Amino acid sequence: MKKILFAVLAVVMVTLLVAPSKMFAGSADTLVVYANGPSLDEVINSDTTSTGTRAHIAYKLVTTDTTYLYLGQVTVNSDITVIGVPGDDGRLPTIQPGILSDGSMPAILFVMTGEGTKGVFKNFYIYGRTVSGDGNWGKDFVLSANDINFYMDNVVVDENRGEVIAYTGTGCSFYVTNSKFRNGVYPSNWYSSVVLVSDYPTTNPADTVIMKYNTFFCINAGAAEPGVNKPTNYLEFAHNSVVYNTTFTLRMFNVAHAVIRDNIFYSTYSCAIPKSQYPFWYESFSYDIGSTISLDTMTVADDSTFNPSDAGKADWRMLTEAKRIVEVKNNVFYLPQEVSDLWTTWNSTHTGADSLYTPAWMNARTLNMFSDKTHWPGFVEEGNQVGVDPQFGSSFANILTNADGESGVGLLNYITLLRGGTISSEEWGYKKQLPTSDYWVPEWPLPELNDMQYTNASIKYATTDGLPMGDPGWFSNGYTGVEENTVNVPTEFTLYDAYPNPFNPSTTIKFNLAQANNISLKVYNTIGQLVKTVVNNEFKSQGEHSVTVNMQNFASGIYFYTLQQGNQQLSKKFVLMK
Repeated sequence: MKKILFAVLAVVMVTLLVAPSKMFAGSADTLVVYANGPSLDEVINSDTTSTGTRAHIAYKLVTTDTTYLYLGQVTVNSDITVIGVPGDDGRLPTIQPGILSDGSMPAILFVMTGEGTKGVFKNFYIYGRTVSGDGNWGKDFVLSANDINFYMDNVVVDENRGEVIAYTGTGCSFYVTNSKFRNGVYPSNWYSSVVLVSDYPTTNPADTVIMKYNTFFCINAGAAEPGVNKPTNYLEFAHNSVVYNTTFTLRMFNVAHAVIRDNIFYSTYSCAIPKSQYPFWYESFSYDIGSTISLDTMTVADDSTFNPSDAGKADWRMLTEAKRIVEVKNNVFYLPQEVSDLWTTWNSTHTGADSLYTPAWMNARTLNMFSDKTHWPGFVEEGNQVGVDPQFGSSFANILTNADGESGVGLLNYITLLRGGTISSEEWGYKKQLPTSDYWVPEWPLPELNDMQYTNASIKYATTDGLPMGDPGWFSNGYTGVEENTVNVPTEFTLYDAYPNPFNPSTTIKFNLAQANNISLKVYNTIGQLVKTVVNNEFKSQGEHSVTVNMQNFASGIYFYTLQQGNQQLSKKFVLMK
């Protein structure tokens, strides 16, 4: 048994002396935490120096045969990393709420309060209910300051009934990869268990949202709802599987730049839209029927943020719309016949306010924006397969009917009860589990592993990059490992040397952007005269970019290329040699 390093944390010395010897150990910047000691919140919150600063920046969870309990929220105002060490079988360390003295459970797990800080969360499982079966409208992560960078990789969130990642700050960025969000159902609220959301009552926008290689499985609400009072700068939603959800998947009406590609959308918006509640939360300001992909024009407030150079002009709206970029490519959308039939049956016996609007892949407003290349030249929709069944495994049929006795009341019955106004404590989902003790661990591997491996070969590799459609992790034992969100995220504004250099007549220029924003790239001669504008005040996402510069009609000689973003500017030299 590993010896305790008593010098790790002076403030818990007494606890170490009386508790089991394998509790936590550490190094200069990492504290190893075991599950048989104090609750996780107690360990991290008390990990401070005599001056009140945080003693460690990283916490390593290494126990997989029992759970880490939390009895309150972990609150940090500095950078934090929480990383689990999977077992030999890939099992992740599990974090589970304990029962408080009043019989309730803690509502929040992690809270970040430091402006401009970074949180990294990787390789663990959050199970959201207690041994008594209770669940509440809680939150797993709360970001309450501006400009926080949030990274989540290979995390399973199970039975969350409220909000997984909620934020109130502005300018925050989110990178969520290789994660699974499953069985998130608050019985009487079909908006609950949203994964990423601007926390009510705020509607602050995000700076960057990147969600790749994830699965959203049997959850009320959707995947991402960044605030809409101003545009989210950049949203990338790629290689995700959204399989059974109750309402919108992406609330992105006024996004500045979005890339939606290689996803599977299966039975999204399953609860349809009651006419009595429309538009409420379903739409932006120019109402149309909600749909899986739903876009709208920007407002005056949006324009002043996204396109300030044209603000106030008579034709500001279309000048702004022409600069937006939205790409929706190579996605699969499928609505099971049983759900469609339920909507039809319902509307045959219910009229007026009691009837349902039936959502589709794209509504008419969104389709028009993609087809109107004069006003939306940056909108591209291609390669999407609508009405194609991925053919998931046979057990998924039980989600609709609860034929297996492990799926609550079944989704079809849930929809009927909800729209009939008689829902109370009924739930739906897939092979739902309840803990049998405080130190219970959930089933592993995830029970949907085999049936998530759909069999329709015609869609599997109809993608932009050759990876399986949707979340490719199901075809590699649950974890893709293609791209970890904690690496390769640029932290500096960088301009690279052109290659080739010297060149004739074209060369490639690469650059890194630490933040998404509008940029310009221009070429000057040796006396400072502007001779070519390569990129003129165009919005670019955070990350690495490359552009090709063709100088076919210019004379041989030395030139300088300058990259500008806001008040930042970098210049380098290249040589045209004909």
